[in-house]
Amino acid sequence: MQELNPTQIAQRLHQLTEVSVALGDTHDTAALLDRILRVAKHMTDADGGTLYRPSEDRKSLCFHISINDTLEIYQGGVSGKPIDIAPVPLYDNYGNKNIASVAAYAANFNQSVNIEDVYKADVFNFSGMRSFDTAFGYHSQSILTVPMTDHEGELVGVLQLVNAKDPDSGEIRSFTQTDQRFIEALAAQAAVALTNQLLIQQLENLLEALVNLINIGIDEKSPYTGRHCQFVPELTMMLAEAVHNTGHGPLAEFRMTDADRKELWLAGLLHDCGKITTPVHVVDKSTKLETIFDRVHLVDTRFEVLLRDCEIRALRARCEPGANVDAIEDLLLSEQTRIRADREFLRRANVGGEGMSAEDQERVRRIAEYRWTGPDGKEQAFLSEDELRNLTVRFGTLTDDERKIINNHIDVTVRMLESLPWPKHLKNVPEYAGGHHERMDGKGYPKGLTRDQMSVQARIMAIADIFEALTACDRPYKKGKKLSESLHILGKFSLNGHIDPDLFDIFVRNRVYLQFAHKNMDAHQIDEVDETQIPGYRP
Repeated sequence: MQELNPTQIAQRLHQLTEVSVALGDTHDTAALLDRILRVAKHMTDADGGTLYRPSEDRKSLCFHISINDTLEIYQGGVSGKPIDIAPVPLYDNYGNKNIASVAAYAANFNQSVNIEDVYKADVFNFSGMRSFDTAFGYHSQSILTVPMTDHEGELVGVLQLVNAKDPDSGEIRSFTQTDQRFIEALAAQAAVALTNQLLIQQLENLLEALVNLINIGIDEKSPYTGRHCQFVPELTMMLAEAVHNTGHGPLAEFRMTDADRKELWLAGLLHDCGKITTPVHVVDKSTKLETIFDRVHLVDTRFEVLLRDCEIRALRARCEPGANVDAIEDLLLSEQTRIRADREFLRRANVGGEGMSAEDQERVRRIAEYRWTGPDGKEQAFLSEDELRNLTVRFGTLTDDERKIINNHIDVTVRMLESLPWPKHLKNVPEYAGGHHERMDGKGYPKGLTRDQMSVQARIMAIADIFEALTACDRPYKKGKKLSESLHILGKFSLNGHIDPDLFDIFVRNRVYLQFAHKNMDAHQIDEVDETQIPGYRP
């Protein structure tokens, strides 16, 4: 066949330019590879084509896409039909380069191979192709094999075209030198596009791995927080999908692309990354007196000293002339009974809870006024100011100062995330992750944002964060609440301006809570829920 005339060459150049632009706009790798092969076939009028990809160990070429128009074959790629053909080895058993296979030769030497008739060629082993012809009643003749390499000369694929056809007569012809040069140009541009996609994917994988690295560090400090960092993004995505699928109501217009989902998922993974700086004895403080150990045992020792001193006083009193032994024994029993009761009370108070009464707080203060003699022989207050402050904590186990330390994690989270040069498609990660402690009424932290100042995604994460914390049963300082109680608390939050009532409605109406519960909550926590009794929800 004659070479192309200038007009035809100009047409191909125009086509190559259009393909280059299209390849740059294609973000799906499978679709990109499929397009590369189809364009190569169309450009050369080839009847069939194969695209190989190197295996993970780079020791063989794997069949990735196979197309043959005459045989109506389309396998691999985006076809959904697997290719059940053994890979082509790039090396023999001794580690030598495979030069028998034309595809392996092109890959190993980064060199195109253009063969006019495979049945007349004696340089390569075409037994596999001939067996294919026999099995399918086909006749392979001309073949063009072109390697695809990246900017560092690394193999990213091999294009192989079979049986170029004359566009006028339909007769099989050889691939011309012009065909070869155009396919080499296409392969080079396709390799760049493919490499760019691979690099982007690798960078995204690296970013997610770094996020997981932070969560591993948090998990090593506190396994309870690590679990939270896993479940909050999961619940966030469950609720976000429910909102995405909602077709009516105030949030009917909310929609997410795959890129939006990736951005939100990443924000969920990072929402508590600032806790990597929070002292573990504060994060995991299971009792009021716990620091690096539970100081209630020190208080127990002081009670033992008081009991001992009572007994010593009683023994001395017995030794006095005319001592009333019965009265002395009654007084000893009374004092020791009171001391033991106060010791049990402090042990209970040390555990913490939903709310400590004013009477109990006052009782702690009375006990603090006891005097005891320490190891240095000096009389001193029974409880230190720090112990008294901790034991009178009304809710939970944390003092005001410790709560400030805990709350500081969100400030650290925001500073950490805002310091990163986020690409455009991830620019909202700091806002999503940093807003999960804000309230709809502006009374949250760290920025005191109102509902209108927050994205839907940040409001979603706020609900996920609270619900996971309420139901978590692995915290050292509390038991996991049952489903009905957790929803009751969330419902009150929706009424008092804490969480978004519209999102809470979707959370309940679409049974997002139940989906999460069956997957991640203990069976004993999943009780019967009467949705008509949930505050702020109207079935």
